[in-house]
Amino acid sequence: MTAARETATRLVLVYNAEAGIAAGILDSVHKVVSPGTYPCSLCAVTYGLVGMRREWRDWLASLAIPAVFHHRRDFRAAWPAAPDWPLPLVALARGDRLQLLLGEAALAALPDIAALKAALAAALDTALDTARG
Repeated sequence: MTAARETATRLVLVYNAEAGIAAGILDSVHKVVSPGTYPCSLCAVTYGLVGMRREWRDWLASLAIPAVFHHRRDFRAAWPAAPDWPLPLVALARGDRLQLLLGEAALAALPDIAALKAALAAALDTALDTARG
């Protein structure tokens, strides 16, 4: 493990989807044809048919900590010791430790980007305040 990973604080966003162009195309079709059965609520809210929604991208860029994105398989490879949390999820990484901020059920209950930003901002504030205190 690198020294940067040992000390860095990052927002870790994990999609319940596979990586790659073909998977992305299939996901886009699935969201349109059968949105109720689409398995990634984080993807459904933050991505349109062809890419990440600008509002979400701009909001993430405004945060004081960097965001790191993973798909199902590469998350498990990058974080083999992580708990077996259901996906999707958003976590806070401090070094090699993960703290769950928003899990699958919480994300599924968020209807839009505004609700996601509010929930994530509150979870981040709580997590970062706890770390300071």
